[in-house]
Amino acid sequence: MKSTGNFARTALALLAGAAFVAGALPAQAQGNRIEIQWWHAMGGALGERVNEMAENFNKGQDKYTVVAVNKGNYAETLTAAMAAFRAGKGPHIVQVFEVGTGTMMAARGAIKPVYQLMAENGYSFDPKTYLAAVTGYYTTTDGKMLSFPFNSSTPVFYYNKDAFKKAGLDPAKPPKTWQEVDAALPKLKAAGYSCPFTTSWQSWVQLENFSAMHNVPFASKANGFGGLDAELKFNGPLQVRHIENLGKWAKDGLFIYAGRKNEPGGKFIAGECAILMESSAGYANVKRGAKFDWGISMQPYYADVKGAPQNSIIGGASLWVLAKHKPAEYKGVAEFMDFLSATENQVRWHTGTGYLPITPMAYETTKLQGFYNANPGTDISVQQMNLNPPTENSKGLRLGNFVQIRDVIDEELEGVWSGKKSAKEALDTAVERGNKLLRQFERDNKRS
Repeated sequence: MKSTGNFARTALALLAGAAFVAGALPAQAQGNRIEIQWWHAMGGALGERVNEMAENFNKGQDKYTVVAVNKGNYAETLTAAMAAFRAGKGPHIVQVFEVGTGTMMAARGAIKPVYQLMAENGYSFDPKTYLAAVTGYYTTTDGKMLSFPFNSSTPVFYYNKDAFKKAGLDPAKPPKTWQEVDAALPKLKAAGYSCPFTTSWQSWVQLENFSAMHNVPFASKANGFGGLDAELKFNGPLQVRHIENLGKWAKDGLFIYAGRKNEPGGKFIAGECAILMESSAGYANVKRGAKFDWGISMQPYYADVKGAPQNSIIGGASLWVLAKHKPAEYKGVAEFMDFLSATENQVRWHTGTGYLPITPMAYETTKLQGFYNANPGTDISVQQMNLNPPTENSKGLRLGNFVQIRDVIDEELEGVWSGKKSAKEALDTAVERGNKLLRQFERDNKRS
């Protein structure tokens, strides 16, 4: 999720400027069909599933054609959509990662709120029919959904069962605590694995979700939900302890840092790394590529922390509808989102990708169909999200300029893994730098 330093400010500027573009972007008709442009950030096996979803919708009716277009990674997709929108050529739907939620919410006049879109076109869209842990991220303080929660994920613990057997570890009992992980890693290294442990999306997994699972604040003001004046707090004693432990493992060759995004997944799939912490949506690629026996477990927690584990928080993205399109086109967008909400489509998406089912009905249907029994571990993501009722520390994050803040965190953590910084120094610096970005977002938003 690396971006340029001015990403969020640029996106806001583009969105603000877009509000002055006159007229609606005409859709290109295919015969008698109205074309709906959907820009997304899904590649590989996930991209194939997105295309399949659009094709199934197109085959099921004769009024609209949804064109799914991959625009690169999440940051690239949002930047491209906003630039095109300002020029009057923007898509109807754009997939925006969860850390872009604050930026999109601040873009008043440039978005078409989903609750409004659905109501205007006669569709029921009750947030209560969706998983609370998902909808809470994308709703206003009075419960109105601004975007459609399309692909929601949470980090899980993938492990190579063959590697565990070789190391003398029980493949039926993966580590539940970080203390147990600490005991297992030397055995995996001794068994010949040069990469006992790795992690994707280090900020999301090892700080954001780590904080939620242990019910400690990542930021003040309920992690930003309580106001733009929130301040970062992820340099607390527990977070410092955890990053210190990871730093020690890196020094001892037990933790191998392999990249900021999902690059580490390739090392796990190739059999090089024995343990991978990755999005539940990594399931599609692991299932397709791994040539060994593997399993999925919950995120570890520190056994001596009272109340842990609490619950994990979501990642992934939602679908935002852009303003300045024609009513007939919005009718097609609403029909498509209603299609995406259908239980059978949610089940197909969940079981094929590892993303969370966004409705309880889709989860229960998947269970009744026997998918979880046939594919052990695929329900871990849902269980983990619902371990306990969310607290102010585990509801999620809503922070401005968060794309840039994650870049800062990545830079500072890389200093720990390379041995150039202590955990406390790195996290203190990341908080200081990140708070400056929060204050900049607060000033920009107040002026908008």
